[in-house]
Amino acid sequence: MPSNEIPRQQLFTASCLALLVTSLSFGIRAGILGKLGTDFNLNASELGTIAATAFWGFPLAVVIGGIIVDIVGMKRLLEMAFIFHLAGIILTITATGYWSLFLSTLLIGIANGTVEAACNPLVASLFPNNKTTKLNHFHLWFPGGIFIGTLIVFGLNKLGVSWQIEVATMLIPTLIYGYLFFKLKFPVTERVAAGVSNKQMYLALLSGLFLFMIICMFGTAITELFTAQWIDVLLKNVTDNAILILTLDTGVMVVGRAFAGPIVKRISPQGVLLMSAILASIGIYLLGHSTGNMIFAGALVFGMGVCYFWPTMLGFVSENLPRTGAVGMNLMGGVGMLSVALYTIIMGKHYDALVAAKLPAGADLALYNKAPAGSDMANALFEANKAAGPAILNFTLMIPLALIVAFIGLNLYMRGRKRPEILAAASVGH
Repeated sequence: MPSNEIPRQQLFTASCLALLVTSLSFGIRAGILGKLGTDFNLNASELGTIAATAFWGFPLAVVIGGIIVDIVGMKRLLEMAFIFHLAGIILTITATGYWSLFLSTLLIGIANGTVEAACNPLVASLFPNNKTTKLNHFHLWFPGGIFIGTLIVFGLNKLGVSWQIEVATMLIPTLIYGYLFFKLKFPVTERVAAGVSNKQMYLALLSGLFLFMIICMFGTAITELFTAQWIDVLLKNVTDNAILILTLDTGVMVVGRAFAGPIVKRISPQGVLLMSAILASIGIYLLGHSTGNMIFAGALVFGMGVCYFWPTMLGFVSENLPRTGAVGMNLMGGVGMLSVALYTIIMGKHYDALVAAKLPAGADLALYNKAPAGSDMANALFEANKAAGPAILNFTLMIPLALIVAFIGLNLYMRGRKRPEILAAASVGH
């Protein structure tokens, strides 16, 4: 299909809307997690498992989608994402307890992964000479959606609106992006256009540089997404406006990704990653060691730190290891979400253990959660939660500190490497 027949801007706009739905699901769920715990009598461990389910569904879909996208096409995958999003949102609105929340979150996670599986290679195919910058522009809608989602939750909470209505707001962009993707023409993926064989792709996936970036993706994803997803739970007893910390954090990320172009060109993708790890470390330290308005300073620095992690990791791989194709980009995304799923479950249990350790020996956590406000039990639980949240952040701080070392090594390695390989469709007569 000639490139002039491809509606690039319309496809990019529809991709941004699809990612907006993905991120709204994170932002709104982060804002209503506490309500779900109260309404359905769920503890932090159960909430952690439910939240992690989205991260399980995501890698499942993004890896499978990455493998089949060259075969079935990006259009078919995005039509499937629409169906999964629609089903997951409706099932969340009608949830009656733990298992319906579990299943609905899984469906939304699968939809989110399918969006990434198709849209990341779609953006790379639409803008082959400007991948990292356009991936940053595309991915600004992830923090953008969380920013919008947390404001929706904050505003509707003040009006006393139910969490079901808050979730239902996701239906509007879902229906719009579904309509657009069903009617628009799509290009083939960059790897298919360039004629790169499956053998060449799998050899590229086994390269030392790609495996190194996979390992780093564990750390960058946990640093960004675990902290953002759990900020309301971790800091609600430290500040009355914990959800606004996430709003500020994601607002900074939107602005940063919008202006990614000149920063990436001036510093280089690997330089941006090192800068990000340093700022993320400082931000998490401030979040875990501050009170009052200084927490918002921590959120500001943290947002600047994690701002470029996800799209620049994908952009680095797409630019420097283009033969890995859609599979390479989607393996990165899948590994990132899988690591967050594992870490969220582990930290949910660790959080409960930290809280229990601050309560009297043998205390029943469920009874403390039900205790009336102002009672001795409620006050004791408040203090236990107040100590547990920052402790989890202090533990998580070790991850971006390790990334600083890793990205210093990456920068030194890239100084001696040749210019990135450019895949050109014309060179293979495709």
